[in-house]
Amino acid sequence: MRAFVLTSPGAYQVQDLPAPVAAPGEVVVGVERVGVCGTDVEFFTGAMAYLHQGHSAYPMRPGHEWAGRVAAVGEGVDPGWLGRRVMGDTMLGCGNCRRCLLDRQHVCEKRREVGIRGGQAGALAEQLAVPASSLHALPDSVDAVLGALVEPGGNALRAARAAAPRPRDRVLVLGPGTIGLLVAMFLRAAEAEVHLMGATDASLAFARELGFEHVWTEASVPDLPFDAVVDASNAAHLPGSALELVEPGGRLVYIGLAGEPSRIDTRTLVLKDVTAVGILSGSPGLDATIRAYATGSVDPRPLVAATVGLEEVGPVLAGKRPSGAGRGPKIHVDPRSGLVRRAS
Repeated sequence: MRAFVLTSPGAYQVQDLPAPVAAPGEVVVGVERVGVCGTDVEFFTGAMAYLHQGHSAYPMRPGHEWAGRVAAVGEGVDPGWLGRRVMGDTMLGCGNCRRCLLDRQHVCEKRREVGIRGGQAGALAEQLAVPASSLHALPDSVDAVLGALVEPGGNALRAARAAAPRPRDRVLVLGPGTIGLLVAMFLRAAEAEVHLMGATDASLAFARELGFEHVWTEASVPDLPFDAVVDASNAAHLPGSALELVEPGGRLVYIGLAGEPSRIDTRTLVLKDVTAVGILSGSPGLDATIRAYATGSVDPRPLVAATVGLEEVGPVLAGKRPSGAGRGPKIHVDPRSGLVRRAS
């Protein structure tokens, strides 16, 4: 099979590799769609912390936002999975520790992460082997495009829920990238009044195209009471700004990560009686995200600007925008195709 492999920072190949075989408890999936994520870019540049902490190493095969169809099952796996359309959880816990037994496998100390951590090969390939326990079935109404958006959507749904909006609560989302826009979509579905703050005219214009009318730059954010603030940015100063912007008694949700330490003044946190929540993974929110996509209460399809083949992944990771791409922030990959095409 063909697979995209990072061999060192900034270096990559599309290689012919042996096709995976389903081990006991595993399935092999024919991959139909993969999302390119900021984490993949960090591995491409060499900035990803896991590389320096010993959790990851080159050569590696990235890709953790995926959808496909089960092509083979290993010993002990229900044969009913054969032929089913699926996506998979990125976080693979050990299954035995206290965190895993409490359904918190996404924070298991010994976890592997598909395409990210522990040598678990990712989905930027024609086929992918994963534990059957990580699979989530996709209904007919959730196609491959939506299926590959379930993993980031699960993160966003958890962030939106952590903001605990009541109908007509005012919530500010910092950072209108893929995660920030998904958070905004889930908040809108919960009937919150959604505000977005971004840094570029293009990102703000795209947010308006998606129907978000309350769109601001950092300098123009109005002096309004925000019941919750979600930081989905990678700017080190914005976690502190979020604390200043949120109403006393409100909620802060941190899902973005900066390249350097972010600081907040805990005196302000205490004196404003604010609840702060961190979100690492979409794992606990995947099924609810699939349901939201299936019913159409959230439609993230416009976020996908283009779909490319494996040969185009390297330039995308290097920051090159595919020719003819739309305005959305997300690039998808179809490992079965060498074509570059605009997403519909």
